[in-house]
Amino acid sequence: MNKTVFRIRALLSAVVLTTATVQAAPAVVPDAPQIAAKGYVLMDYHSGKVLAEYNAHERLNPASLTKMMTSYVIGQEVERGNISMDDDVVISENAWAKNYPESSKMFIEVGTTVKAADLNRGIIIQSGNDACVAMAEHVAGSEDAFVDLMNRWGESLGMNSSHFSNVHGLDSQNLYTTPYDMALLSQALIRDVPEEYRIYKEKAFTYNGITQYNRNGLLWDKSLNVDGIKTGHTDGAGYNLVTSATEGDMRLISVVMGTKSANARKAESKKLLNYGFRFFETVAPHKANETFVTEKVWMGDTDEVALGVTEDTFVTLPRGKARDLKASFVLEQTLEAPISQGDVVGKLFYQVDDEDIAEYPLVALNDVEKGGIFSRFIDYIVMMFKNLLG
Repeated sequence: MNKTVFRIRALLSAVVLTTATVQAAPAVVPDAPQIAAKGYVLMDYHSGKVLAEYNAHERLNPASLTKMMTSYVIGQEVERGNISMDDDVVISENAWAKNYPESSKMFIEVGTTVKAADLNRGIIIQSGNDACVAMAEHVAGSEDAFVDLMNRWGESLGMNSSHFSNVHGLDSQNLYTTPYDMALLSQALIRDVPEEYRIYKEKAFTYNGITQYNRNGLLWDKSLNVDGIKTGHTDGAGYNLVTSATEGDMRLISVVMGTKSANARKAESKKLLNYGFRFFETVAPHKANETFVTEKVWMGDTDEVALGVTEDTFVTLPRGKARDLKASFVLEQTLEAPISQGDVVGKLFYQVDDEDIAEYPLVALNDVEKGGIFSRFIDYIVMMFKNLLG
């Protein structure tokens, strides 16, 4: 197996080197810029690698970033067929816009009927507290029941330092999250509910004759390709902004919480994104379901099985280090038939300077059935002698 590992490492280095040398970039990464916020995270979307952080795990008030989880639950309910964006929603007194006189709202009226699709845009684009309550009641029957869904989804996403107590984000003692948890939620929004996420790049929405503009000012910044995500502000939280932007195959997520103004949250987020795109790059060494290596199979109707990954692999590195990227693999078991397509048989590792920086499950890409009695007997004898010889 050592020869195979060496051969794969050499091929991978050659492929990535072509990408890396096009951009003659420094291999030394400076410290992240100073960010005037209570806490922040800059995360690479594909790999989940944190590129910069401060107080990443400190509990802070999310304010209207809470609506990202409200939106995520709605997206999951649509994916599962439990609700439709064509549903008619009757607005209750709890969801009446008059309940939120000093905060953002969609201006929905009690007793009226509103399409779920409009309410969804009222949540995402207009940051409407009233729209959040209306959709929560439509999905779960009550706001409290919907909040239970929010917390369950948070647990499933690994948001271990977050708790939601309402659907809109108005200050509450039991409402808190962390910059890192919000980055995890951002990943999930983009990955799990892409139709829901597409709405986040829309710059304006008109309802009841009132046009409101998306508060994420970076959507208008032509120096960045920003397509989300959400702002938030209360007296207790300060000014928050979660942003995602792309450059080529790279997507970054920035979470900035607790700045002093709307302009500050935009400026600090832009500094983080520019830092990430300037000094890091994401490479995709292997494609899903493409053969990474073939290995000997014992007792099978064929002698070899193709091994690879079930998803595209991504590795985020300082610019200029991609040429040093190598790959190796470890088998966790003797490959003995029967083997089913998708069986996990080992791990694929990526290294730079002999340090593991990422790993993915290595799986069988095809079925291997048991061989005939004679071929299995021969393999048994060979395996017995190999074991005796160590």
